[in-house]
Amino acid sequence: MEGHLTMSKKERARLVVMAKVMKSEMKISEASELLGLSYRQTFRIAKRYGAEGAVGLVHRSRGRASNRAWDDGEKRKILERCSERYAGYGPTFTVEKLEGDGYGVDHETLRRWLIREGLWQKRRRRKAHRQWRARKEHFGELVQMDGSPHHWFGPDGQTACLLNMIDDAQGTVFALLDREETTAIAMRALWGCEPCEGWIERYGIPKALYVDFKNVYITTREPTIEEQLRGEDPLTQFGKACKKLGIEILGAHSPQAKGRVERSNGVHQDRLVKELQLAGISDLNKANAFLMETYLDGHNKRFTVTAKSRVDFHRPVPKGLDLRTVFCIEEERHVNNDWTVRFNNRYFQILKENDRLPRPGDKITVSEWLDGSIHLLYKGCELQYRVLPERPERPAPPKVRPSLPRKKPTPGPDHPWRQWQGQHKINPVCVKELAGGTKESPR
Repeated sequence: MEGHLTMSKKERARLVVMAKVMKSEMKISEASELLGLSYRQTFRIAKRYGAEGAVGLVHRSRGRASNRAWDDGEKRKILERCSERYAGYGPTFTVEKLEGDGYGVDHETLRRWLIREGLWQKRRRRKAHRQWRARKEHFGELVQMDGSPHHWFGPDGQTACLLNMIDDAQGTVFALLDREETTAIAMRALWGCEPCEGWIERYGIPKALYVDFKNVYITTREPTIEEQLRGEDPLTQFGKACKKLGIEILGAHSPQAKGRVERSNGVHQDRLVKELQLAGISDLNKANAFLMETYLDGHNKRFTVTAKSRVDFHRPVPKGLDLRTVFCIEEERHVNNDWTVRFNNRYFQILKENDRLPRPGDKITVSEWLDGSIHLLYKGCELQYRVLPERPERPAPPKVRPSLPRKKPTPGPDHPWRQWQGQHKINPVCVKELAGGTKESPR
């Protein structure tokens, strides 16, 4: 036979064995044992080799299109759909969107098509060495929490922050969007405040939170004198709220330590951005509504895994506890002499009608709820107050009549001093002599 014949490694091994069979150097039973094939299959291969030679050992489907191959026209429609509507999307995410368009294709098949057409490139990343840590066994045992600033509404849209929460045991995700990563959005995500619900409203109170050392969650300031006397560690406003609910806050010293939420941020930066673009959403309120109603349920349904233990470590909210008094901003203030309190450049007049009226100089707690309302607390009781429209004026000091300049007193003619001076005249010469000199003393 003229020309070259391309054979695989397995086919070349069969060629050597079949040559020995044809020369009667090896039995078919021995050849089948050597090749790891059945006797019947080895007999068919030997028969084909005897009739066609080495060509008979080459696989019959080589060079032919697969029976399961896609039609070129259908393949071209899918690729045009990808380039028009899903340009830049990953193959796995694109397949999910194509299913909604009526195209059912495997993600690996689509990946090969996109790479062949130059619409996708392989991403090779060198991973740093890290020590593996097993997932927690119980749902609610540890919840990782992190903020992700990003252009969530496209490269030309405003930058916002996605506060992402993910359970370490089964990967359940909850998230909220806001302009920045602040104490208020952290409290809203953990608790939930109208119009959006939060983690506690959905699942309950978790055992612990895993966060970074951002000043929203953990503070590095020195404790005050009052905190030192009480034996307390300095806490942020978010930390105070978690302490009231018995939630332990753990600090991560590197992004890799809380890698689960970091990888989740990357998934959202790819999928959520495209989902918002497809839905035509460019507003924070509409984006949060989309998260609650559509995105989070679908995301959790696809990526959540089963925890090792069926025991849920979430605790219910204690009966009678108003979470508005927990997730709030609290600061201490001194009562002024006119029973006013200053907070955030606003002045509040404590009314006389209060049953427990603090005295001037006493400390009270000023609590600002997430809805913006202000509450004054004194020894566990809420005080009635009135918001002053402007800063109270201090009473003006009493006016003092200016004193006239004093004149040098002049003794009268009948003053005893004048009488004494007239009776006892002093000789100036005697005065000089008493001082140690004479009138004509040498210079």
